[in-house]
Amino acid sequence: MSGDEASNNNAGMAGSGSEQGVIVDRLVAMILAEPRARHLGDARLPSPEAIGSLVEMIREIIFPGFFGERGLRAETLHSHIESLVDRVRVVAAEQIRGALRYHPDVSTESGECKEVQLNELVADDCDRAALEMADAFVARLPLIRWALVEDVQAAYDGDPAATHVDEIIFCYPGIEAIFAHRVAHAIDALGVPMLPRLIQERAHRRTGIDIHPGATIGRRFFIDHGAGVVIGETTVIGDDVKIYQGVTLGAKSFPKDERGRLIRDQKRHPTIGNRVTIYAGAVILGGDTFIRDDCEIGGGVFLTKSVSEGSSVRQKSPELVHREQRK
Repeated sequence: MSGDEASNNNAGMAGSGSEQGVIVDRLVAMILAEPRARHLGDARLPSPEAIGSLVEMIREIIFPGFFGERGLRAETLHSHIESLVDRVRVVAAEQIRGALRYHPDVSTESGECKEVQLNELVADDCDRAALEMADAFVARLPLIRWALVEDVQAAYDGDPAATHVDEIIFCYPGIEAIFAHRVAHAIDALGVPMLPRLIQERAHRRTGIDIHPGATIGRRFFIDHGAGVVIGETTVIGDDVKIYQGVTLGAKSFPKDERGRLIRDQKRHPTIGNRVTIYAGAVILGGDTFIRDDCEIGGGVFLTKSVSEGSSVRQKSPELVHREQRK
């Protein structure tokens, strides 16, 4: 390389570095000026990576031999499950601690998070509460497992295309979604912020099924196919309910206060009774909408009113127009 070429190359690199410095300065200034898309300070956020690991350990506890370690035997099962439960308790406590320490920074009025320094007393309270909540969650694992065993059986009983329950556990997105929901709902019921949504949204990305952790879902629940299903936060679903792809259990509207802000913590989503079947594409909206026991809601139906027990709701049959085929 000639001296002139080296000089030009160095000048170009210097210019590039100068431009990069300007870009960095602008980015830092923007980050400092806009708090809604940053999180600084000592409060620890939950870790999506650690939460993914936690979910997979729980999945292995619920369905041992299907996920995680293979070749398990009856004589080694106790030690294996004991080890997993210990790890779940430790990871859950750490992630709950991060969520609890993060939560005081949140302003419910504006939705913004402010960087605050937790004093030692508050930090100790968070740590103590995190351990208690982790223990309470671990204590619920047997109930979660039993509910999911029933969900798997309901899927097998409700789908003639299923050849055996192993196929249900391995392949069905509805089971993936309801597994995540039952785990997230148990943590949500303990009052843990943020963490349940992270667990549920992980399943949402994988399955296309969106169930809010706050939704209450009964026994033997089956989502067939599943893509596009949306179940809102205050939905209540009874036992032995079956829904198909594209079903929405949502809100009619979002009431606002005198300052124009959304009013939260109200019943906004429908209540579904026992032994109800909701076919593909049905939309049911409203916190005062009740679909009572033993109803059948046809595909594509749009409902904002309650339905009495044992009803069958269908759209009008489309008009068939016959035309002669052109020669």
